[in-house]
Amino acid sequence: MTTAPRVEERAKRTTLWYDLVQDDPHPPPEYLRERFSYEPRSTQIPVTRYTSREWHELERTRLWRKVWQMACREENIPDVGSYVVYDIAGDSYLVVRTRNGIKAFVNACLHRGRALKDYDGRCSEFRCSFHGFTWRLDGSLRYTPAPTEFPEIEANRDDWALPEAKVGVWGGFVFINPDPDAEPFETFLGTLPDHFARWDFEHRYVQAHVAKKIRCNWKVAQEAFDEGLHLGATHPQSAPYVGDANAAVDVYGNYSRQISPSGTPIEDLPGEALEADILKRMLDVREGEDLPIPFAQRSTARDAMAKAGRERWRQVLGDEADDICDAELVDHWNYAVFPNLHPWGGYNRIVYRFRPNGDRHNESIFEVMFVTPYRGERPPAAQITELDFGEPWTNAPELQTLGLVMEQDTFNMEAVQRGLETTRRPYVTASKFQEGMITWRHDLLTRWIGQ
Repeated sequence: MTTAPRVEERAKRTTLWYDLVQDDPHPPPEYLRERFSYEPRSTQIPVTRYTSREWHELERTRLWRKVWQMACREENIPDVGSYVVYDIAGDSYLVVRTRNGIKAFVNACLHRGRALKDYDGRCSEFRCSFHGFTWRLDGSLRYTPAPTEFPEIEANRDDWALPEAKVGVWGGFVFINPDPDAEPFETFLGTLPDHFARWDFEHRYVQAHVAKKIRCNWKVAQEAFDEGLHLGATHPQSAPYVGDANAAVDVYGNYSRQISPSGTPIEDLPGEALEADILKRMLDVREGEDLPIPFAQRSTARDAMAKAGRERWRQVLGDEADDICDAELVDHWNYAVFPNLHPWGGYNRIVYRFRPNGDRHNESIFEVMFVTPYRGERPPAAQITELDFGEPWTNAPELQTLGLVMEQDTFNMEAVQRGLETTRRPYVTASKFQEGMITWRHDLLTRWIGQ
């Protein structure tokens, strides 16, 4: 490689995504390229936010009982009476489809406190299995055993309606908020629906859903996906074709995004990165095998992948596929909705969610979903595959090759938690730009928790 190409390749590795995509044959629209830089309140994050039971209790009362949070997809409750049990940090809610829309209730009998439902399902009423107290799907009290024994109930049955949480729906995702004084759902989302309007999440279905238990705080698990700086060390197979330090990082209020460009190597990749070699890595082509897609010598791996991706989407979108920009087809659009939802943007079907495992501050549930476009009638949502501690992601074949990537990411999570438990430093340090999604979330946590 001559000096000029070496300089050009180095420039490609360090050119930020916003400028890199301007050279694409089909560049993104201006509003998707616009920068929304973030100045963190602090890059020093207290270790106790990951290790302290006291901090977890504050999150339970000041965050999870106050914030809008994704509970399920609409297709998880397709019929009147369909419900899911949504558990978060020791609390439990019933999210149910009624004749008048979706509602959410605290999952506890008002008599002696038994959980009304233990599993997802479908019912015509919520009947407590302990004594038979029964509520209608709208939360109103329907039946009381031995009514003369409970004169205070009979005197004011309205006071015995199930406590209700607010409900909002966006992109097929059902959100709840237990706080009766919560800000409007539309205000919380801000401009997020404008970004995702191109990707039509309303007309998708859950093709795969895997939930894995991990021995680490829910934020440790989530922060493994907040930046691209880990690519070279954690995902060495992607180092030749997914950029790290040239990613885009933008913050828009209650949501943010990080976009890792594809078809460009990480910044410190040793040696040359020829376009044909980059394409082979992107397609996982073995030595001696032919490329499965057309590639001209004067083309780039990025262009070839975008063209092939556009033709695949043409089967679903028809001529609308010509309006898709290259970056939407090949780059890694990781959006994060505070506090714990990651719907990928672009023409990708990945969605992540991160929660505490029950009421345990040092364990989490990491969920991976494929939310996939469909034609005709919406297919039923996939059943959840649950993976226990130590059970590999590859035990969920529905994730295909993503399961191997998840293995690499999960490899670090429990080791991070162990390190946080033993470190003598009171803080961990995040970078100012590329780890901006981490500092953004902790700045919001400071605002919600109040310390």
